[in-house]
Amino acid sequence: MNPQKQKLLIIGGVAAGTKAAARARRVDPDLEITVITKDQHISYAGCGLPYYIGGVIREEKELLVKHPEDFQVDMDIKVLTLQEAQKILPEEKLVIVKDLSSGEIRNMPYDKLLLATGAYPLVPPLDGRELGNIFTLRTVSDASALKEKLHGNPREAVVIGGGLIGLEAAENLARLGIKTTVIELAPHVLPPFDRDVALHAEKHLRENGVEILTGTAVKSFTDNGQGEVGAVLTSAGAIKADFAVLAVGVRPNVELGRQCGIALGPTGAIAVNKKMETNIKDIYAAGDCAENTNLITGKPVWYPMGSNANKTGRVAANNIAGGGGDTLEGFLGTAVVKLFDLNLAKTGLSEREARAMDYDLETVLVPAPDRAHYYPGSRQIITKLIVERQNRRVLGAQVFGEGTVDKPIDILATAITLGATVDQVAKLDLAYAPPFSTAMSSTIVAANVMMNKLQGKFKGTNPLALKERMDAGAILLDIRTEEEFFVRSIPGSINIPLGRLMSRLDELDRAKEIIINCKVGFRSYNTLLKLKKLGFENLSILEGGISAYPFEIE
Repeated sequence: MNPQKQKLLIIGGVAAGTKAAARARRVDPDLEITVITKDQHISYAGCGLPYYIGGVIREEKELLVKHPEDFQVDMDIKVLTLQEAQKILPEEKLVIVKDLSSGEIRNMPYDKLLLATGAYPLVPPLDGRELGNIFTLRTVSDASALKEKLHGNPREAVVIGGGLIGLEAAENLARLGIKTTVIELAPHVLPPFDRDVALHAEKHLRENGVEILTGTAVKSFTDNGQGEVGAVLTSAGAIKADFAVLAVGVRPNVELGRQCGIALGPTGAIAVNKKMETNIKDIYAAGDCAENTNLITGKPVWYPMGSNANKTGRVAANNIAGGGGDTLEGFLGTAVVKLFDLNLAKTGLSEREARAMDYDLETVLVPAPDRAHYYPGSRQIITKLIVERQNRRVLGAQVFGEGTVDKPIDILATAITLGATVDQVAKLDLAYAPPFSTAMSSTIVAANVMMNKLQGKFKGTNPLALKERMDAGAILLDIRTEEEFFVRSIPGSINIPLGRLMSRLDELDRAKEIIINCKVGFRSYNTLLKLKKLGFENLSILEGGISAYPFEIE
């Protein structure tokens, strides 16, 4: 007699659930696998939703990765949509499930259970939130409802939340000719990024017609007289809106697990070990409902990303179906976003996070081309490195600009994962050819600049600190040519071209701090070395030059 097949029941689809189901089938061809979800779709590209509403992705079907029948026919995996798991009974190994179409209640047995319940969009308890034309953007149904609204040719939109999804939605709405305002409660958009980087995103969005209001609280929504939103009331005043998009974040969907005794971690997501096991035997959790570990600090974090959901789903499946030997050490919070012509990426700790954890750190901002400057299509990118001073370990990085940023951030994410020092990053043997990189890649250039700074060869001034230093009496010396200075310059700077510096030294007050500025920093460093030889002592370089300056210029 053949032994009874083991039953794997997965609650939730999209990324973690469907990845786990497919992987479990490949590991164990005899496993009986069932996936249930209360959504009508089982596997879709949630990260593509902003581009669907903007028309970059034209058809809803392009977002759908697989259909339920694909799993049944191709992999012998049963997928049941519009099924809501209402209660887990761990001792009986049963899940009580409601069919949302018929209302039927039934018990579904399992040997192994995987929670892949994901996350839900946060809807603040604001007056008027029940009005029509207020949308979230989490599912294909959400995106389709919003896209249907666009057929009425709305003219003004408000996006509440300046994170990745909020800004991607704002970009796509603005491209459709809709006057779009982004409201963010934090001091700057893209809160995971540092302010000196995020301000470039704000500047670029404004240049492309998107209004940005930071440090601004939403108070309520007002009725247009037809039961729909007409304006958003904020701490900065009322903003007219034909519709609003709530993108203030998501929360882990953990209530089902919590009710049956599954432990939650300090982030509010389900606590799991490196095998994705919960505190209850034979119950696992993966994806956006589960907690993660930060690879650098070892502390619990929560990174609700599609890439992470796929990895955790695979690890859970390996342990469920393959004997329990697979582990996942953690994540770095790596992310990338495109906003019009500006690309931004980050990995590891931000400067703000590292300082809050009392790391003794150093940072640099270093511009460089993303490929040979003479090769068509070459664009500038700026790398921000965050390095621990004593052991010189790379803690984090952010890369932004019009050029390619995913390649350098992936290099740095790999380096951080392997515990690399900045000295090791500077010696990496990276691919070079003019269409792809410079001979010394932007990553290696940034690492070399960081090593110079750690060795005390120069002092740097971050653009955010420049005004305060100038107000205290510092001189901002711009050593670019007169033509460059005339085109664009930082308010309050004085221009002495590098070629005329020796003949105009008497214009510099040796008693004052002199901050040297050029386009990207290369000429500034050479000038600093020259002035040091001439006896000037209180010198620093404006890091990144005018290229990294995020404020208005003359």
